[in-house]
Amino acid sequence: MEKIRNCVYELRPLMFMVTVQVVFAGANVLFKLAANDGMSLRVIVAYRFVFATVFMVPLALIVERKRPKLTWTVLLQAFLCGLLGGSLSQNLYLESLALTSATFASAMFNLIPAVTFVLAVAFRMEKLCLNNMSGKAKVLGTLIGLCGAMLFTFYNGIQLNILSTHLDLLHHYGQAPAGLVASSHVASPNHALGALAALCSCITFALWLIVQTKMSEKYPCHYTSTALMCVMGAIQSLAYALCTEKDWSQWRLGWNVRLLTVAYAGILASGLMYMLISLCVRMRGPLYASIFNPLLLVLVAFAGSLFLEEKLYLGSVLGAVLIVLGLYIVLWGKGKELKKMTQLMPSTSPQITEPIGIIVTSPTCLKGLSEGLEEKEANSRRDGIEEKEVMDIENASN
Repeated sequence: MEKIRNCVYELRPLMFMVTVQVVFAGANVLFKLAANDGMSLRVIVAYRFVFATVFMVPLALIVERKRPKLTWTVLLQAFLCGLLGGSLSQNLYLESLALTSATFASAMFNLIPAVTFVLAVAFRMEKLCLNNMSGKAKVLGTLIGLCGAMLFTFYNGIQLNILSTHLDLLHHYGQAPAGLVASSHVASPNHALGALAALCSCITFALWLIVQTKMSEKYPCHYTSTALMCVMGAIQSLAYALCTEKDWSQWRLGWNVRLLTVAYAGILASGLMYMLISLCVRMRGPLYASIFNPLLLVLVAFAGSLFLEEKLYLGSVLGAVLIVLGLYIVLWGKGKELKKMTQLMPSTSPQITEPIGIIVTSPTCLKGLSEGLEEKEANSRRDGIEEKEVMDIENASN
């Protein structure tokens, strides 16, 4: 039972990040449906962080009642996290999602591991050790995952209908503009602009992972740091949306897919999942958290094929295989690196080879022991006096 508990404890970062990617995949599908319903993407981002703030701030106050004092450095880091991982990154990503497709935007988002790896090495958060197996595995796995994402995006092959359900939620919620129904492999004039927006989004997201790592070291309260990030992201995205969105009817929410999208994205994707990401970068570093992003591509591709009637090609399946293979290689390299660091860690306690007996006594026992020693000492003195008297009598008789 103890071994199972330890195994589950060690697998926590893995389970957290897989959960994050599953929730993000659901958010991608809902974003597409809300945009197809005519909702402004800027309003989606603003509402997303408003819902996240309303959910995370009370949760942080309840769970983390004792926390370190806030400093200006922590507030600056929270502002940067809200900007890089929140308002700016999400606005760019949703813009690319509307101009291309859910699958294509996720494919471009898979540049995050490569960008994060370069930034982590530059900021000395990861070691580029090409002379050992763990360093080679991290580089090789990152490159294989990147090649898989590119194969997924730019190679079609034959069309596969093995997962087709003939269910198209896009048409169920209304006819979308041309840019919103583009599949992941169909070229259009909007694809270039969408690809550029996705590239800038993944760069800002990678920078957020770096800043989040620094913030977790200085302020290790994950609920509070996530709440601060959501507050900053809400302020920034609201200011941007209010300045750019002139149609006030876009802010109206009803009991429809719009409310479902912003509530799901705010409470789950931005609130709880961002907290899990901050916890993982604290435990394993920014590269570990970023290497799971290719899973989002695979999950969104299958979800798009099932619910959005997006086409699934042989290139998608081959790319997914390479992505999973690259992920496994990087995880193997990180595991070897952590194991080596544990073995090289010096022991601070001396080696004890012989058993040590420990006697625990109470005050009553100590009192009895003291009285016994005094009595023994008095008896020995008395015996000494008697022995001296006997010797004097013998000497006198002689």
